[in-house]
Amino acid sequence: MISSQQQEAVDAAITSRRSIRAFLDKPVEQADIARILEVAARAPSGTNTQPWKVYVLTGQARTALSDAILAVHTRPELSRQHTEEYAYYPREWVSPFIDRRRKVGWDLYSLLGLTREDKAGMAAQHARNFRFFDAPVGLIFTIDRIMEQGSWLDYGMFLQNIMVAARGRGLDTCPQAAFTQYHRIIAEQLSLPANERVVCGMALGWADPSKIENSLVTEREPLSTFVHFVN
Repeated sequence: MISSQQQEAVDAAITSRRSIRAFLDKPVEQADIARILEVAARAPSGTNTQPWKVYVLTGQARTALSDAILAVHTRPELSRQHTEEYAYYPREWVSPFIDRRRKVGWDLYSLLGLTREDKAGMAAQHARNFRFFDAPVGLIFTIDRIMEQGSWLDYGMFLQNIMVAARGRGLDTCPQAAFTQYHRIIAEQLSLPANERVVCGMALGWADPSKIENSLVTEREPLSTFVHFVN
């Protein structure tokens, strides 16, 4: 039986989860990381396949991966040679999805004082993805190439569990699809076996409350726009 206090704690962990883009220079204990991942692994998966694999990067390992990616990302003639292995976003954008995408982008850039004309500023902000936004922990997630769409749905629940379990400990995260463009560099840096495909990355650490970008709270649609009660 779940008490009302426990219910409120779970709800608070879920609703307080945000994509944090600036972290404190404060380490996260390995035991806490391990416990978060252990809890997250209780996510459901079809016939208990548990399709997730996680690479936890700290210290020099995290820095080395960031340096390798940024050495390419900052040079357009090189970055153009790197493309995603799978389509995260739709190939053709339509409303309302493109409207939501644009709004959250400009909401963030406005907080940072970036205008549409400041292409260099926007590029620099995007590049911060590859430093894990200075979080002390970088996570890289992979999946076996034989797994199909259902296992990717399972993977999403695992990722959400990580983010909620982190919030329950006062930690914050930022899930990062940006890493998928550089899957070949990641595979080389982490010596990934050929059967593993990069799903995404994630920053994990302590949010820096002094940074304006961390004040961004994205909007959610009211239930009436996406819920149908059928009696």
